[in-house]
This record gives sequence, C-alpha cells and structure tokens, in this order.
Amino acid sequence: MKIVICHGQNHKGSTYHIARALADKIGGEITEFFLPRDFGEYCVGCGNCFMKGEEKCPHYDKIRRITEAIDESDVIILDSPVYVYHATGAMKVLLDHYGYRWMVHRPSENMFHKQGVVISTAAGAGMKSTNQDMADSLFFWGVPKIYRYGKAVAALRWEDVSDKTKEEIDRKTSAIASSIQKNHGFVKPGLKTRLYFAIMRQIQKKGMMSPQDRAYWSRKGWLEKERPWK
Repeated sequence: MKIVICHGQNHKGSTYHIARALADKIGGEITEFFLPRDFGEYCVGCGNCFMKGEEKCPHYDKIRRITEAIDESDVIILDSPVYVYHATGAMKVLLDHYGYRWMVHRPSENMFHKQGVVISTAAGAGMKSTNQDMADSLFFWGVPKIYRYGKAVAALRWEDVSDKTKEEIDRKTSAIASSIQKNHGFVKPGLKTRLYFAIMRQIQKKGMMSPQDRAYWSRKGWLEKERPWK
C-alpha cells in the first residue's frame, strides 16, 4: 500500500507520533509532508482553479508534489493538533487549495477508491471539531471510507504522555490499521457519497457551475451513465 501523511505542523509531537505509528502498522510505502514547511502558501482567492483550471493556480508548482502523492496513495492520513478547537492554519491552507476537487466541481475519480484517516490530539478537548475540519475535505473529495481518531493526551509533549495513554493509543491505532488492511481493494462509496454525487451531477447538468466544471464532467461521462467508482 502507498500511504501519504500530511502533518498539520512542523514539529514531531503527539499528533505526529500517532499518525506515524498508524502508518507503520498499516505497512507499505510512506510519504510524509510537514506543514507549513512543505507548503505554506495562502489561497489568494483568484478563482483560477475553478474558472480556468488548477494548473492556473499561482501556487500550482509548489503544491504539485503533494497533489501527486495524494493521487498515487491508497491511504490518506491528515493529522493536526487542536488549535483553538480546530485544525491548524497550516492544514487549512493546504485544504483551501483543493476546493476545486470537491464533488460540486471537479473531483478526481481515484479518490472514490481510497481510505482516509483524520487524527487530532489536544491536552484536553476540541478533537471532534478538528477532525471534522479535515474529514469534510476527504468526504467531498469523494473518499468513501474515513476513520477518525481524536485523543486527549493531557500533555504538551509526547515525552510527557502517560504510559497508560500510550497503551490506549497503541490499541486504537492497531485496530484502525487492521481495518484498513482488511478493506484495502474493497472500498466503494456508500449511500451518502452516491447521494451527494447525484445531487452534484444534477447541478452540473443544469449548467449551474463553471464551463470548466461542466466540460470536465462531460469528458468523464458522468453526465451520462459513467460513475467514478466503476
């Protein structure tokens, strides 16, 4: 399996250690990116990705390496420590650049066969909303199977996390890794994803989005009988 990890921070804290442990347990080729070190350009709201194509984004060349790794992967892991009850700004900066890939615009068909994981940690709370920040993008990209893991570690440093908590983390990451291995090659979109896709298809058929989007859907055959998960 090919695994890509996008870390929502540069430092190797609790969130990093959990994500990396999970990837190691899944096994396979692992590619990691640290944000904002590997990408930190703010979306400027130019709209080029929507109206002219993603290659017209002023940051296209800088983000392309991450995009290619995501496309080639079988498993996408997004992780972020909790910052004021949400994902880090660095993670948001990355995800903002993939708005054009949401189902309402130009989703990539390879996303509909992947598995995704969102991971967050905090000393106390905020993991649910932080994981939701990242899971939203995975779902609207078309990823059909998304695992969520949020953990209150009651510490600011991984070295200070208690042995009991680390044992709980070990059991949980082992369980998620086992599920991912079992589901590899057998993942298909569920009812919710198919329903959203059907709604977006009607929007595209009515010409409510950009000509670039409609041409893309037409080229893929999705306005007719073809579907990205077939």
